[in-house]
Amino acid sequence: MKFGLDAMGILFIKALVLVTCLVGLFSCHHPGISLGGKESRSPKPNFIIILADDIGWGDLGANWNKRKDTPNLDRMATEGMRFIDFHSAASTCSPSRASLLTGRLGLRNGVTHNFAVTSVGGLPLNETTLAEVLKEAGYLTAVIGKWHLGHNGLHHPSFRGFDYYFGIPYSHDMGCTDTPGYNLPPCPPCPQHSTTTSSHPRECYSEVALPLFENLTIIQQPVNLTTLATKYAEKAIQFINYASRRGHPFFLYLALAHMHVPLVRTEPPYNLSYQDPYGANLRQMDALVGQIKAEVDSTARENTLLWFTVNCTLSSPKQATQIRVLCSCCGPLK
Repeated sequence: MKFGLDAMGILFIKALVLVTCLVGLFSCHHPGISLGGKESRSPKPNFIIILADDIGWGDLGANWNKRKDTPNLDRMATEGMRFIDFHSAASTCSPSRASLLTGRLGLRNGVTHNFAVTSVGGLPLNETTLAEVLKEAGYLTAVIGKWHLGHNGLHHPSFRGFDYYFGIPYSHDMGCTDTPGYNLPPCPPCPQHSTTTSSHPRECYSEVALPLFENLTIIQQPVNLTTLATKYAEKAIQFINYASRRGHPFFLYLALAHMHVPLVRTEPPYNLSYQDPYGANLRQMDALVGQIKAEVDSTARENTLLWFTVNCTLSSPKQATQIRVLCSCCGPLK
């Protein structure tokens, strides 16, 4: 696999150097290491990448103090490291995810556009993913959330280095659902054995019910979007516990649906009366991140790198920007 020294290649090398330095820092501070020359084997660090979708720069209180919807993320920014000029490889779903998992720009890894519901391909099979590298190094690996790198055959995440997969195969506006509140912007419910042509915009993909996968099995179709964030949190915590109890290092890639449209009506306590639906969804996302952070703090704080980032901001080309926030924390790695 060839790596060109373009901007993305240099960024990837810098990221590897950073991780190496962090691992070295952890080794120096870990009580299992003797400074007298006698060295015991230290545990490998765990990695958690939380990737949010379509969040504006000013949505986080750490960036704009008029926002009060993200207390957990704001705390991470204060306690951990912030990268305020961090660049995504693309401003769209599939290309940004492909670059995140391969360390290569779309022109090199072959993913330059979003994959559709009808796409038979995906991330090229000759590309090596971060999950494959870590799995070979003895890590347990999981992806929870939106995949959007191919859902047919060997392009499925179960064949791309992940031991466990729970989530949807593409964006949640690419399949119909019967979830109440799935209407910002409005999309029709799934057709009920009707041949009537829908008058709704074509981008709603109203003819195909959105599936929820657990590994290779569709466990719900159409998916209930109202409870999806809760399920993501539960599955992520279960995976962290499973790996920690068995003493395995782990890599968790959590790709959230927030804040991609259509927005979903949230359950209490996130839908406060003074908030608009966007603010309520922001608060729900922040609470999910807080749950993951709390679980890491209680089970694997001393050797876990937790990274929160965004693939693209907002939906309007006029508002889109590639500047991102990156927060990392936990134990001596912060």
